[in-house]
Amino acid sequence: MNLKAMGITFLLSMLPIIELRGAIPVGITQGLSVSQAFTIAIIGNLLPVPLIIIFIRKIFTWLRKKSIGLNNLVIRMEKKAESKKKIIEKSEWWGLVLIVAIPLPGTGAWTGSLVAAMLDMRLSRAFPAIALGVTIAGIIVMFITYGACLIV
Repeated sequence: MNLKAMGITFLLSMLPIIELRGAIPVGITQGLSVSQAFTIAIIGNLLPVPLIIIFIRKIFTWLRKKSIGLNNLVIRMEKKAESKKKIIEKSEWWGLVLIVAIPLPGTGAWTGSLVAAMLDMRLSRAFPAIALGVTIAGIIVMFITYGACLIV
């Protein structure tokens, strides 16, 4: 069992932007099986979701008071969430799944959680949609990565 590779995969999957779309390929290249990398990345990617949904508004309020630079960061993050908000308002639960499931920059569990928080979605409604989206994104990344590994 490669604990170092597992830890790296887990931690990478928790990070915004990288999330599981970066963690799964790294885990596989570090010697994890495809299923190990997939499972660890899913768990790591979902871990911050409840915290983001529950606390992000309070964190944003606190950051706004700390400095102009942090306030500008909050404004950028809110604009990003606002740009995705229309999809969720139109398609509701499935819109949230879609935003999270597409494994491209600007999508993922962090973005989905931020948008859910901005829309005041309850954790009990948002988390299953985000979990399904993360699983779909993980499957897509897993197949892309596994296919690339077969070619190399």
